[in-house]
Amino acid sequence: MTQQRNSPRVVVVTGSSAGLGRAIAHAFAEAGDHVALLARNREGLQAAAAEVRRHGVRCLPVEVDVSDSAALDAAADRVESELGPIDVWVNNAMAAVFAPFLTITAEEFDRAVAVTLLGSVNGTRAALSRMTRRDSGHVVQVGSALAYRGIPLQSPYCAAKHALNGFYDSVRTELMHEKSSVRITSVHMPAMNTTQFRLGLSKMPRRAQPVPPIYQPEVAARAVVWASRHRRREVWVGASTVATILGSRVAGGLLDQYLSRTAYDAQQTDERQDPQAPDYLFDTVAGDHGTHGPFDEVARTRSVQLPLTMHRAPVLAGLGAAALAAGALAASRR
Repeated sequence: MTQQRNSPRVVVVTGSSAGLGRAIAHAFAEAGDHVALLARNREGLQAAAAEVRRHGVRCLPVEVDVSDSAALDAAADRVESELGPIDVWVNNAMAAVFAPFLTITAEEFDRAVAVTLLGSVNGTRAALSRMTRRDSGHVVQVGSALAYRGIPLQSPYCAAKHALNGFYDSVRTELMHEKSSVRITSVHMPAMNTTQFRLGLSKMPRRAQPVPPIYQPEVAARAVVWASRHRRREVWVGASTVATILGSRVAGGLLDQYLSRTAYDAQQTDERQDPQAPDYLFDTVAGDHGTHGPFDEVARTRSVQLPLTMHRAPVLAGLGAAALAAGALAASRR
């Protein structure tokens, strides 16, 4: 599903040296947009930038820690100086910790939240301070089904993603009050085959894995590019995301019971976890880690649900027409 090429935009993607952020950068470049890559890992940034430039667009890699508000604002200045005014800002950077809450130190929890929550808050501040002056632009937040449904072993990530929902509710209504044309969209993701399951800090006995069904990051990346061109408050990616969010709304207690029984094993492979394995929580892990995690053999390359979400107006119209036709047929047989 290739995005339609329009006039090139300037797009910032945080956490773009690996995983989903890197797939998102590829997707914007494929659509003809110029891309600024913001992340900490120099080797990953340089490799991602080389891939992006193969699409014939301009690319600016910038080493920055999104939890540092001043450094992120300076990075935004550099992007606008070298690439031009920022049209789209994608908050994707995150830091994963896979462990029961009581085994996570205060410093580890604070750091994970600083990257995942405050990194997006800092990115939104950097973006909106520029976009609102021009009354133009779009902030896209990479969210998660776990922004609505917490699961065991990921308390810092779930806390941060839940908090971001409230943050954007607040900021979105402030923009509406000012009658601003700047838009904010949250794109809530399913489990994905990304590098976080080998780079995140894990204190579990076996190696971390996403809860199936697992999708390739390119599926989610296409949704982010699509969201950046449309006026949607939220986009849900994958049937599992829809089921998780709606299920939490109508049967939260039952989900508590189900997850308490199943989610520990569902988040671990059969391989033993090396307790001395390097992780990216406080420092980068050397090397270029690419876009995909180790689950290519089971990851899905498409979502049947996503096109229905993207084209919900004609889908709803079709369902309405079908209902009317069925009603007319039933009436004719009375």
